[in-house]
Amino acid sequence: MTAYRPLFKYIKNHDVLFTELAMIRNGYAESLGMHNYQYHKTPKFLAEDGRRLSIEPERSIVVNHYRDLAGVKTTLQKAISGFYIINNSDIGFRYPTAAIAGNQAPFIKRFRSEYFHEADEKRDICRPINLSYGIKSRGKADNRQEYEIWVSEDVLEDNVSSLFLDKYGEDLPDDVLAFAAQSPVVHGWMGVKRAAFEAILIDKKNMGDIAICIGFSLDAYNIGANPDLSYSEQVASSIAVHNAELEWEVMGYFAPAGKEIDHNTLWQAIDHAIEAISVPVEGIYNKQIIPCNESKTERILSTISQLGVTDEQIADWNLKPSEFLQTRSKSRLKAHDPTRKVNLLGRLNRLFYQEEYKLPSLAVMHELII
Repeated sequence: MTAYRPLFKYIKNHDVLFTELAMIRNGYAESLGMHNYQYHKTPKFLAEDGRRLSIEPERSIVVNHYRDLAGVKTTLQKAISGFYIINNSDIGFRYPTAAIAGNQAPFIKRFRSEYFHEADEKRDICRPINLSYGIKSRGKADNRQEYEIWVSEDVLEDNVSSLFLDKYGEDLPDDVLAFAAQSPVVHGWMGVKRAAFEAILIDKKNMGDIAICIGFSLDAYNIGANPDLSYSEQVASSIAVHNAELEWEVMGYFAPAGKEIDHNTLWQAIDHAIEAISVPVEGIYNKQIIPCNESKTERILSTISQLGVTDEQIADWNLKPSEFLQTRSKSRLKAHDPTRKVNLLGRLNRLFYQEEYKLPSLAVMHELII
């Protein structure tokens, strides 16, 4: 596996992972003839009123099962002119996401961690690391904003709004900052396995010298039936939803070194690249697509709501992001035996390893999409 996916060995160290990915990306761009080109991250979007927004240019489709997307790499290469998959850019993640803002919230607030196995550890155990805390605009609209920060374990129970300000400074809108300061309450959980890779789109006719770098991911996921991941009578399981999503997102762009590109020209190229992927994908998979206008985090919220879990129950559980790291809860006890503490890590693991809804291994997913 590592011979063809060298980035897999950095699963516990994001700093090294993304540095190595940048080197692979730049080397591949050179091989495509982009000599003396520079890579740039997706820039801020300038709104008409002058605000600088962290827009997230992405699209996705939802399907019933990850196997519906077998061979998607080859399919995309055949269907899209000027589309080049970056060799050895494969990255595999296993991570739970907590939705920590409710259906009525103006934004989505989420908490996410990568999971890993310890050496020689049983494969039905995973532990969380690389914690991120993010705020997104709701839905899947073109102008959806995303703000995400890495959070160390020692400040998980603090107000982390200052961390957003440290990263985004004066560009952080007031309403987002105010929302960040609100106390987080966990509304539900999702377990995800992700097979990801990057590609470069070159289209001289429509984008000139700009080459857009696009990140792709196939996510197989389970959504918990209750916020605390306990068994649900309605679905006779601790898992309520078992689906998959293919997502494509603009990560950045290559342009000739020293060449000034104005804001509108760049964003026209970004929009063109997104649509250049969207049109063939939606045509090829039209029979497999499940109509959905929600982000994955919103799907957690709507799933919990559809199963009849009330805001009062969520408030009564009063789950906190910090519990995400605990093996056993200090404050939660088993209903049938108050002397035993609830094993929260074990419940999270069932989102990955419940036999009836077992998510595939990262290697299987990457082999599937070739």
